[in-house]
Amino acid sequence: MGSEISKQIQRRKDVLREAKVLRDLSKTCGTQFPGCDYCCLDRKNWMNGLDPGKIPLFKIVWPGTHDSGTNKIGIQFVSRPFAQCQSLSIYDQLVGGTRVFDIRVQEDRQVCHGILTTYSVDVILNDVKKFLGETKSEIIILEVRTEFGHQDPPEFDKYLVDQLGEYLIGQDDSVFGKTIAELLPKRVICVWKPRNSPKPQAGGPLWSEGYLKDDWLDTDLPSTKFDSNMKHLGEQPPASMRKYFYRVENTVTPQADNPVVCVKPVTYRIHGYARLFISRCFSKGLADRLQVFSTDFIDADFVDACIGLTCARIEGKA
Repeated sequence: MGSEISKQIQRRKDVLREAKVLRDLSKTCGTQFPGCDYCCLDRKNWMNGLDPGKIPLFKIVWPGTHDSGTNKIGIQFVSRPFAQCQSLSIYDQLVGGTRVFDIRVQEDRQVCHGILTTYSVDVILNDVKKFLGETKSEIIILEVRTEFGHQDPPEFDKYLVDQLGEYLIGQDDSVFGKTIAELLPKRVICVWKPRNSPKPQAGGPLWSEGYLKDDWLDTDLPSTKFDSNMKHLGEQPPASMRKYFYRVENTVTPQADNPVVCVKPVTYRIHGYARLFISRCFSKGLADRLQVFSTDFIDADFVDACIGLTCARIEGKA
């Protein structure tokens, strides 16, 4: 018992020490970067507002969400705090400016996070289609994967094509250099990541897992995650040279050996340092590598930081 208590005390000290590292870094290095003062007046239509004919996909800094479909997961006040990573529905995230989604499913097409489940994936796809019907030029990256430990839903690739077919941008390396206007009226890049089912083929309507990459570090230590994100981003070629999307996730994750296991208080250890991360990308010469930037509990400030940097790139300021 004594050794376990000592371990917990040390874990708490580690968290506090790493939180101080990021606070101090923010004070000394600041959070300024090209486009940092941008305030979007219409996040629902922000791509259209930046002129779709001038935005090649590789220049976009895509605001995304981690475990996107968890706003109603589990039982409220009971199991939900242990798995909820977003408080907004997919539709409300879209209206708020989110453009990349991380959707986890299990065999019965229920959206899940680990062992906890929520609504059917139909709810998400209906939200997506509703949003697409209300807008003209917003492009969405929809990543759908079978959650770890679960089986693929039967014939799920056919289901996705049936539901989104008219909107799907087919798997094609040339897409990265095209502008939004050149892709319209197609609006959705759907990355399907099955566990055992056949993977999407080149030239088909769905994209395979190699087109959306990341280097996930499972930790609840904010500075450790921040540094890992920076390290792995530095190992990527510039976005203009890539034929895949690369995601950085501004999140940390509860750990079983730490007494704090609810998502929100843990992930908020790093949540407020998204602008610091972008600023450090510039100071380290890595800003041209940043592309998909995701978070838990996405908010307007996070979205505006991504849009502001996108705007600066289009204007040749970044």
